[in-house]
Amino acid sequence: MPSSKLLRPEPAGRNPGIDLLRGIAILLVVLHHLGLRIPLKKTALADVFPTRLLSALNFNGYEAVFVFFVISGFLIAGNALRRWGSLDQIDMKAFYARRFARIVPCLLALIGVLSVLHLLGVQDYTIKGEGQSLPRAILAALGLHLNWYEGQTGYLPGNWDVLWSLSIEEMFYLGFPLACLLLRRSWLLMPVLLLFAMSLPWTLAAIEGNEIWKEKAYLPGMAAIAMGVLGAVLVAHWRAPRWAVHVLQWVGTCGLVGIFIGMPWFWPLLQDGVMLLLTFSAVCVLIACQLRVREGISHPLPGFGWLRRWGRLSYEIYLTHMFVVYAVVRLFHALGGDMRMGWLWYLPAVPLCWLLGVAVERFVSVPCERWLRARWAVSGRSEAAPIGVLMD
Repeated sequence: MPSSKLLRPEPAGRNPGIDLLRGIAILLVVLHHLGLRIPLKKTALADVFPTRLLSALNFNGYEAVFVFFVISGFLIAGNALRRWGSLDQIDMKAFYARRFARIVPCLLALIGVLSVLHLLGVQDYTIKGEGQSLPRAILAALGLHLNWYEGQTGYLPGNWDVLWSLSIEEMFYLGFPLACLLLRRSWLLMPVLLLFAMSLPWTLAAIEGNEIWKEKAYLPGMAAIAMGVLGAVLVAHWRAPRWAVHVLQWVGTCGLVGIFIGMPWFWPLLQDGVMLLLTFSAVCVLIACQLRVREGISHPLPGFGWLRRWGRLSYEIYLTHMFVVYAVVRLFHALGGDMRMGWLWYLPAVPLCWLLGVAVERFVSVPCERWLRARWAVSGRSEAAPIGVLMD
């Protein structure tokens, strides 16, 4: 893990609980992509730890992305309420400028690197599926329909594949300010968002015969984002008693831990409804974290500063971690591929993902965003980014 010397002090004004939740989620995504190739349950760790626990570490990446969706809706709506007072007062130009400045520099850099690797024929980065091509992949990534493109043609190489969630988020946020301005009244907007959020199990169940599209379709992901938006509106208008804050925190935490560890037991009972329980649990944690900060009772958990730092870098790590995963897995197989010792390869892979995220933030994200904001006279750091990444 990153050493304490490399970690920055906790930035003023940030919510440590939300950073921690984001850090857990992005770590689960990284462990998922490592686990697909080097499963912990097949290593010597299975002699020491329960297989269920090892599988929970490796195979909750998809659920973690839905947690990110909820975080994104919560942060963007909450920041819009603080900035403009109400959702129907959103300044569309400023809203889209902030999104562009935070998202596009890293996205363009990633697409540029992946395009060069494809043209050079580098293994693991060459697009060669039937009906797939580099120009169409670029168009899908920039046109916010890479999820649909994969649903039609199959999975793209891993570094392209991670952009499916970006397509869902940014499609939601293209329409979000318009919906707020058109509906104008909270008593109209809130029921629409509530119905949207509650529709998650049914939008998932309605998709049959295409597992990729079921996993990456627009409506389920947008339903999770809507859950986060509802949470932000509730926080803005609710003066909760302290006991309610504690209840929300424990309900949400127990729900998330229960789903991450006990998915095989929850699924037969709830089927697709388990994802609604997941998003509800996530928004409970977020509401509790925000209320604790507002009431002045939030204190960062000692020893988890490194994980909060992962949360603050989650956009950069999400976009780039597959470079590390591919390199580590290739080296693992080149040196014999002893699966029993496979767990040892996680030790360099995890901190390397973090260090690559640090480099991208320092040399791409921050300078590009500052330049764009100065050029467009947009004040303040971006308050949110794809997959629920807050940087302010």
